[in-house]
Amino acid sequence: MKKEILLTGIKPTGEPHLGNYIGAIRPSLEIAQKSNFLSYLFVADYHSLTSLSDSKEIQESIRCVAATWLACGLNPKKTVFYCQSDVPELFELNWILSCITPKGLMNRAHSYKAKLDQNKEMGRKDMDDGVNVGLYSYPVLMAADILLFSANQVPVGEDQTQHLEMTRDIAQKFNRIYKKDLLTIPKALFQKEKIVLGLDGRKMSKSYQNYIPLFCDNKRLRKLVMKIKTDSSPPGEPKSVKDCLVFGIYKHFANNQEVSELEKEYQKGISWGEAKERLFEKLERFFKDKKNIYEHYRNNFSEVDKILQEGKEKARDVAIPFLKEIKKWIGIND
Repeated sequence: MKKEILLTGIKPTGEPHLGNYIGAIRPSLEIAQKSNFLSYLFVADYHSLTSLSDSKEIQESIRCVAATWLACGLNPKKTVFYCQSDVPELFELNWILSCITPKGLMNRAHSYKAKLDQNKEMGRKDMDDGVNVGLYSYPVLMAADILLFSANQVPVGEDQTQHLEMTRDIAQKFNRIYKKDLLTIPKALFQKEKIVLGLDGRKMSKSYQNYIPLFCDNKRLRKLVMKIKTDSSPPGEPKSVKDCLVFGIYKHFANNQEVSELEKEYQKGISWGEAKERLFEKLERFFKDKKNIYEHYRNNFSEVDKILQEGKEKARDVAIPFLKEIKKWIGIND
């Protein structure tokens, strides 16, 4: 039985947070354990250049993200784990795809439109102020990430669906132009959780500074949990778990019995201070062992380098012959 190919990556733009874990890391690792999947998981370091320019910050973020995946349970024997920058074939394919991608498709990209809206709100005359070509065309590089490894399944959240649809459009156009189904048309593997909400009720994001890091020290963790936005209901007054940010995070790290018991406590009128304390204790226990593994890799990064090097070799064993086939078919031979 032919295995389905799963591919996902995470952009190293700072410390990973609970939203990354719930929405991408944990579900991807769960799928990677299934025998009918071959998984490619990567650190999307070149994508970070659209928003970061400090070399030390980029290097630190790459190490942080790589150590995070390993601490959370990534098994490099079952998964091809690599850095995007270690596979130069991606950037050749990126150019090939750029040459058949309509500019109008890029005009509709959410990330580009969001920047235009921001400039409009701030009253700037130049709507493209702060927009670099990398930001504008990054969906093409994302398509190359997916198509080079013939991924069948790509885990996405509801807010990322457009990115995958663009990849499908680009692949289908390429196959039509060159009259051969060289590129696999990927499908979205939708996550159960639509959006993980942050401290202020907006999507948890480093952009909003409303996130809870996975591996911060307990003092900082408790401080952040206590900052989660709640309503003004006093102790003793019943509280609804619906749309409750505190309960919404707790349920992702507790079993069914624990969730049911806490829901009863909400109905009885648990204080917000106690509810947040319960969440802090749950997160502290859940990530304790993972935090120790994370610290080990951060202090022994040569071990991570070795794992990424092995992943690079496995990835290029696939990328080199496939790119060669693509180039031959479009008329550019090695």
